[in-house]
Amino acid sequence: MELRKDPITRSWVVAGHPERDKVRPDPCPLCPENRIETQTLLALPPEGKWQVRVYPHFRPLYRIEGDPGRSAEGIYDRMAAVGAHEIVVETPDHTRTLAQMSDEEIERVLDAWVRRIADLKRDARFKYVTVFKNQGEQSGEEWPHAHSQITATTFVPRRILYELRSAREWYRDRERCVICDILRQEMRQAKRVVDNAGDYYALCPYASRVPYEIWLLPRTHNHQYEVPLAGEQRRNLAALLGRTLRRLLQVAPGYHLVVHTAPNTQQTKGELSEYWRTIAGDYHWHFEILPIVEQRSKSYSIKEVYFNGTLPEQAAERLRQLDPAK
Repeated sequence: MELRKDPITRSWVVAGHPERDKVRPDPCPLCPENRIETQTLLALPPEGKWQVRVYPHFRPLYRIEGDPGRSAEGIYDRMAAVGAHEIVVETPDHTRTLAQMSDEEIERVLDAWVRRIADLKRDARFKYVTVFKNQGEQSGEEWPHAHSQITATTFVPRRILYELRSAREWYRDRERCVICDILRQEMRQAKRVVDNAGDYYALCPYASRVPYEIWLLPRTHNHQYEVPLAGEQRRNLAALLGRTLRRLLQVAPGYHLVVHTAPNTQQTKGELSEYWRTIAGDYHWHFEILPIVEQRSKSYSIKEVYFNGTLPEQAAERLRQLDPAK
């Protein structure tokens, strides 16, 4: 298994992982009674019966041992698939989803994400650390048991590089954060804002890629999601995420959720070093949630050109009308 870079798109591809195609094991390996003996990286609460448990993935895309050993194969770049790949089991109950949990329980899941991202960023080999969650059969979820995943990579994903570049250019021209500007306008117009809790807002982006796409972001500027939050802030974010997911699951059977946070600023070499000069001022962490609405989606009618048959203003209006307690 190795990483190969596309010289045109600049995307890294994990190549040669036959284990990923195997059928999911039965019984569920995430249930406590079927516990696989493996290292526990984090358990919350730390004492007594756990609600959230984090451990290394059984079939990781990236392995923590070794050095990337980046090398050339003619005009192409390749390197070992060094990194980290972890599973966050969000509840011991096989039948409950994140959307069905209490604010306190969701807060523990968010806390686990914060702790693991911060810990993995202590390894200077890792340029980027993020969380993603696939919910629903059509999402590509590995198990129906409520879980999310954390990956740490020796490269920055192309989508994040685009964000970094755009944020830096906006800041260079205006000395303001682009996402702060977006949120101020959305709050003022109130057409695409779905909900808010304290400092946190949920909104349908102006150029939503899929129907009912929704972002969660803080009004107070912060480039790093993994910076610990005060108790009330954590609870507000958890409450907003819970209400948002309960709304979305009334219009879609599943979703993809990804945490967008700043790369590891321990990296001081190569192309990333130029981003660190203003990143604390220009980048803004956020969650991106893409619901899965259509089985035969036209979202990729042309690669990287999206088709969305639902205007975000209409999506936000419908989501506001839905009962987030359901």
